[in-house]
Amino acid sequence: MSFQELAAARYSVRKYDSKLVEKEKIDLLLEAARVAPTACNNQPQRIKVITAPDELAKLDECTPCRFDAPLVFLVCYDKNACWNRPFDSATSGDVDASIVTTHLALAAADLGLGSCWVMYFDPAKTAGIFNLPENIVPVAILPVGYPAADATPAALHTKSASLDALLI
Repeated sequence: MSFQELAAARYSVRKYDSKLVEKEKIDLLLEAARVAPTACNNQPQRIKVITAPDELAKLDECTPCRFDAPLVFLVCYDKNACWNRPFDSATSGDVDASIVTTHLALAAADLGLGSCWVMYFDPAKTAGIFNLPENIVPVAILPVGYPAADATPAALHTKSASLDALLI
């Protein structure tokens, strides 16, 4: 499958099979996250891999949007490792973590796995529940797993703005 086909076919999976994701695939996903581009290559991304039932239960306290996925990546950034734009001191953390999350989602699709980018969570509560250091900021929750046999894309999945609407 070409990249364009992969990007178009990937959708937010909201129903997962109970089959566990193999360690080899988790390692490939983490490698995709490791090589993702970041501002000045500072690589501030920090990722918590969540697979243990007690950790998944903790995550369920943070969001109702795990969708029973057996694997979740909590994608964060380290405030102390970000690049800051000199003109306005904007930090690269959110952008870098978002790029990493995109790499994870596309790599998952390439491996036959589904994922769903989740921002519906309280970052402070999540940081507290997982005892994250003060300098680590949660940005995205990415449930990953094998899509359930009856999983389907959301109704708006194939609806995109026209190219003209995107250009300024």
